[in-house]
Amino acid sequence: MHLTRFTDYSLRVLIYLAVKGEERSTIHEIAGRFEVSRNHLMKVVQDLSHKGYITAIRGKNGGLVLKKSPEEIRLGRLVRDTENDLQLVECFGEKNECKITPACRLKPILAEALRAFLAVLDKYTLADMLGPQQPQLAQLLKIEPLGAPPDPGTAS
Repeated sequence: MHLTRFTDYSLRVLIYLAVKGEERSTIHEIAGRFEVSRNHLMKVVQDLSHKGYITAIRGKNGGLVLKKSPEEIRLGRLVRDTENDLQLVECFGEKNECKITPACRLKPILAEALRAFLAVLDKYTLADMLGPQQPQLAQLLKIEPLGAPPDPGTAS
């Protein structure tokens, strides 16, 4: 199973916002921390906002925050929401032209594997991804605790 860059970036945005907490973030800030394309991240953020994962606040004091708590964001649901194509092989689709489909066992086996993959992800939330590593994530992403003075060594 291979997840798209879109899903990868969606997970990164949500992790970043969860670590940041109530403090608002910007696309520019997140793109800089992960060293990824700002333009691509704009599309990801728009999609996450449209699907109810985040709130995008416009204006001078605007920014991005999680719309749901990290405990409410299930990884399986996020993958289903961000992956446009979970058809692992041609025979999963409507335009199947594979000649051996009537006798092949690959489709049901892969369908079972996909269900198992998503079932495992359904067990976990964004909060599970943070876990006890949240302080280390904050350090790696150069996120200061809310109300803490900025560390001159981490200024961007």
